[in-house]
Amino acid sequence: MTDSTPQIDPVNDWTTDYDIFHPDYVADPVPIWNDLRDQCPMARTDRRGIRAWLPTRHADVQALAKIVPELSNRDPLVVTLPPDMRSSPTNAPPISADPPEQTWTRCMILPTFAPKMVRERYAQFTEDLCNGLIDGFIEDRSCDAAVDYAQQIPPRVIAHMLGFDQALANDFTIWVRGVLELGLFDPAIRVKYRKILLDFLTAEVTSRWEEPRDDLISEFLQMDVPEMKGTEVHTVVGICNLLIVAGVDTTWSSIGSALFHFGTHPDDRRRLAADSSLLPTAIEEMLRYYSPVTMARIAIEDVEFGDVTIKEGEKVLMNFPGANHDPEAFENPDQILIARTRNRHVAFGSGIHRCAGSNLARLEMSIAVETWFKRIPEFRVSDPAAVTWAGGQVRGPRTLPVSF
Repeated sequence: MTDSTPQIDPVNDWTTDYDIFHPDYVADPVPIWNDLRDQCPMARTDRRGIRAWLPTRHADVQALAKIVPELSNRDPLVVTLPPDMRSSPTNAPPISADPPEQTWTRCMILPTFAPKMVRERYAQFTEDLCNGLIDGFIEDRSCDAAVDYAQQIPPRVIAHMLGFDQALANDFTIWVRGVLELGLFDPAIRVKYRKILLDFLTAEVTSRWEEPRDDLISEFLQMDVPEMKGTEVHTVVGICNLLIVAGVDTTWSSIGSALFHFGTHPDDRRRLAADSSLLPTAIEEMLRYYSPVTMARIAIEDVEFGDVTIKEGEKVLMNFPGANHDPEAFENPDQILIARTRNRHVAFGSGIHRCAGSNLARLEMSIAVETWFKRIPEFRVSDPAAVTWAGGQVRGPRTLPVSF
């Protein structure tokens, strides 16, 4: 798989022809959201084969999240596959499901992601991992903080969770980028890597169904869930698919964004380095300001919302990042205040589909930033012009040269 820059048509009117893949949006979407919020809080586009709506107000995003199942989660990616390539519905419950399936699959996984559980099971592993990564480049006094650090953490934590060999972490990275990043522009890439991932998971889950092990997959398979009876392998393959696809790119993007911020804002970096008690509020502010994830809903019937009609088959992009910059919800939303205490952000979503793995993501991000600051309290982005960002479904730095 190789990176390629897709051809993006110019945008003449963001209210009627927005493009979340446009270089201006990927580089800095905040001014665009602010303009749209004033002009047309529900922008629309007909790009990529389907009309899609983009709310920018916090209250609207919250309200749209509650319209279930009329706005269905069965196709949560921001770009829909062409009709001739849709072999089956997305299998990643609970995020790809509506009630009642969403309800019982979410109940299956919530105990795994309870705060105490993630601390006990994964905190020490994550801290050791972060220190090991830093050991690999600290003597060089420079690194790519995205490639060498942020991108290495979540796939290894997820592999550890599921009982897989750590050597698979690089494969997970390739597969997830194929599904969530490069595959959004090239349907063939998305289908290819989705099949690779699902075939791998089907083999692994089937193996544990036949011979249970001491790992999370076996725990899921052995749960007494009446609704799952007869579909155990299929259901757990979907859940594992969710954990990998939703738990890798999203978290590494958050870690990378935090390091980008502190590497370009020396006053905030020095303040956090001098006062580690600011870490919890700083992490929440990084999540709010750099919220990485935009999800999608698809209308299964016409939905009247304000002065627009979302017609059956159209999509709504759940613009959680834009909602987190709404001045009606946050004081000085476009300023990063690492001591901000009133911060009810929606970086992890809202409503029944709010991210079930948010506690794990916070743990990884907190440990990654804290460990970095303990080992490398003085650092800077050495070449801001060389920083590159991915956008669309998940926004975050892909290259991040730093020196220290």
